[in-house]
Order: sequence, then C-alpha cells, then structure tokens
Amino acid sequence: MNRRRFLIAGSVLPAIASMRAALGQTKRPPVLIGWLNTGSQKINGHFLAAFKDGMEELGRREGTHFVLEAHWGEGRLERLPALAKQLAVKKPAVIVAATNHAVAAAAKAAPTTPIVQATGGDPVIAGFAASLARPGGMITGLTNLGSDLNVKFIELLVSIAPKIRRVGFLVDSTVYMRKQVLESGRRSAAQHSIDARFEEADKPEEIEPALARLAKQGVQGLIVTTGPMFVPERQRILDFATARRWPVVAGGSGWADAGCLLSYGIDGAANYRRAASYVDRILKGAKPGDLPIEQPTKIELVINRKVAKAFGLTIPQELILRADRVIE
Repeated sequence: MNRRRFLIAGSVLPAIASMRAALGQTKRPPVLIGWLNTGSQKINGHFLAAFKDGMEELGRREGTHFVLEAHWGEGRLERLPALAKQLAVKKPAVIVAATNHAVAAAAKAAPTTPIVQATGGDPVIAGFAASLARPGGMITGLTNLGSDLNVKFIELLVSIAPKIRRVGFLVDSTVYMRKQVLESGRRSAAQHSIDARFEEADKPEEIEPALARLAKQGVQGLIVTTGPMFVPERQRILDFATARRWPVVAGGSGWADAGCLLSYGIDGAANYRRAASYVDRILKGAKPGDLPIEQPTKIELVINRKVAKAFGLTIPQELILRADRVIE
C-alpha cells in the first residue's frame, strides 16, 4: 500500500511541478518594447499597426506578451534626443526605431539596448553597422534603399510628361545619405537630358522658401526626394505644387494617395511587419549584431490617374501594366 502511494506521488508531483512551471511562464510580466519614430502618429500610425500585426503573427500579443512605449518626432528632428532619453529611462528590452535619425538618438541614449531599424537609409553608410551581412554592435533591422530609388524618379516623370525639360528636386538636407541623393538625382537628370534644379531644406520652416526658389527658376515638375521631414508636410508640399500645376513624383504610396502624380518606393508597412521578426529573435536571445540587415525585395509603383487627367497627361499603357495600384 505504501509503495502504491509512493508510486502515485512520484507520478503526480512532476506533473504538478510542470503545471506550476507553465503557470509561471504565462504569468511573466509583458516585456517593454520602445518605439521611436521620426514621423507623425497621424500619418504614420499604420506603421505601428503593421508592427503589432507582425508581432501577433509570431504569437506575441500586445498587453499579454509585450507593452509598447511609443514616441513620435512629428517630423522635428530636434525632438528625438529628448524622446530617446525618455525611452532609455524605462529600460526597454528592445527599441524599434525609424528612420536613421531616430536610430542614432536611440543608440546614444541607450547604448546597451538592442535597436531594430524598421526602415531608413543604409545603416552602413550611416555608421550604425559594419556590414549588412554582419552588422556587429547593437543595431540591426531593415533599410529602404532611399538614394537608389531617386534614380528612377525622373525616368518615371518624363515617361508621363515627356515635354518637361526643367525639374525641381526638393531635398531633405538632414538625411544621412544626402550626398548619394544629390549624386543620383544629377546622374538621372543627365541621362534624360533634364535641367535639374536642387533646393534643400533642413527644417519644416525651410520647405516653402525652397519651393518658392524652385518656382522662380521656372521648374515644370517636382521630385520630392526621400526624407522623413517631408512626410508630415506632405499636403503642404502637394498644395504648393498643384497651385503651379507641377506634376509630383515621390517615394511611398501615401504620396500618391494624397495627390502626387505617382509614387515609387518600398512597401513601408511590410518593412514594419518584418521588423517584428527581428524583435522576436532578439527577445529569444539572438544578438542584434549577428542578425543580417535586410534590403527590401519589392518596390511599389502607384499611379494617380485622377491627377494625370487633371494635368492633361496621358499615362502609357506599359506603365499602367507595371503599376501595383492605379488610383482612378
């Protein structure tokens, strides 16, 4: 009888211990994830939603497995250092940052915290990583190939508006890849025999004066180069251009939705969903410096046919067939 009780106890106790361990795991407090974004919550909030979707697809639910401490720069780069310090005080397990300026601010404020760049310019050029294949250090994530996309902007513009001979470039002079952006724009303009005029802005207050200078130079179209400062000011830029009947080309589908002739850029939401996989691996113990930095595999072309019609422009059928989406 005693032996039977001993055997029963011997089988039950491990089961109880296992149940307690499982209960202990489910009762672990959710980890804190920091979020530092150069953009505005009003315009870029869908990127945060995409990141949360990516986390849920990996079995990590907000409130149960993680909580987010989100900070937005609202296009003001000078705000980022203070916001990064506020995040660092909370000691997050990992910080999701975008774009390069947010990454730099987070790295300075929390040098021992893993950082995932959700999107932004080349981290190697920015000095965040030793290489894309093996970043080293505490920063990894995804890049958006920003300067490379600018090469295509003039090609796309002249394919719809072949009579344009002088094009204005609005350049965010604060981006880490400024030199590459200017070089790619000049190279593309020369290839298409376009007279390119460049004006730069380093803060939102400089955008309208820069556009006014382009207007005085008689530009016939506008290319808005990639830069986080321009996104919160998107409607103001497009209103200025529309009043002067400038067709506009820019990166990111949100521009075409807002009234740009066409946009050509990465699927930003896909980048943020993918960033969740980096966070997941880091929370499981991976070192950020060992995780290769990814480049986008898909570039989206969105054409606003309504804008083209308003400007009296005809979109070539081959371009329509190439487009990922056409706004009627």
